Amino acid sequence: MKILALETSAKACSATVTEDGQVLASCYQNTGLTHSRTLMPMVESLLKNADLSVSDLGLIAVAAGPGSFTGIRIGVAAAKGLAFAANLPAAGVSTLYAMALGLRHMNGLIVCAMDARRAQVYNALFEAKDGKLTRLCEDRAIGLADLAEELRGDPRPLIAVGDGGALCQRALEEAGISCALAPARLVHQHAVGVALAAGELAETGALTTAQNLSPVYLRPAQAERLRDRIKKENAT
Repeated sequence: MKILALETSAKACSATVTEDGQVLASCYQNTGLTHSRTLMPMVESLLKNADLSVSDLGLIAVAAGPGSFTGIRIGVAAAKGLAFAANLPAAGVSTLYAMALGLRHMNGLIVCAMDARRAQVYNALFEAKDGKLTRLCEDRAIGLADLAEELRGDPRPLIAVGDGGALCQRALEEAGISCALAPARLVHQHAVGVALAAGELAETGALTTAQNLSPVYLRPAQAERLRDRIKKENAT
């Protein structure tokens, strides 16, 4: 089955087509341009250059979160539109799990990190051993200081990955905890991981429809937090 996967959770934007776990075509851009400008032209070019059409696909996948609120909304909206128009199933995968898949060949504790601001990261922990990943906690927003205390004393090699990987590595090192950063070619989120995660969901029948595909936010958007704060202040 051919899978078109989209990744728009952070600054970088990417799209990939895989078939049975093998990458057929892939496109990646990290130029700071908005995903609303780059994603669909990227998808159109990718399919054209691979001599494919949407009708050749069997599944549309997207990194559904956590991540940038705007980025996630753009990616999910695009995936919903593509899946709905072609009457294809959809898969919304964890951004953190998708990025960890790129490091499953590296034995150690994979520390997935996306910058969530306010000294926090969106985070999940996975043990990578013999090419397999074991999830150790659910996706979460956690303070860097709290994460450091949780990891203190863990004997496994720590490997930080994600757009917040360097931030996380620095915080851990400052706390006296040794942590390596994933190789440069693997440190950022990529649609290849999204496609691989979606393939796993397809094998277990855990897919969804375009109508039911939705973003996953681990905390309210800044505008919602500001609104709630104003309401509390007005109430007092």
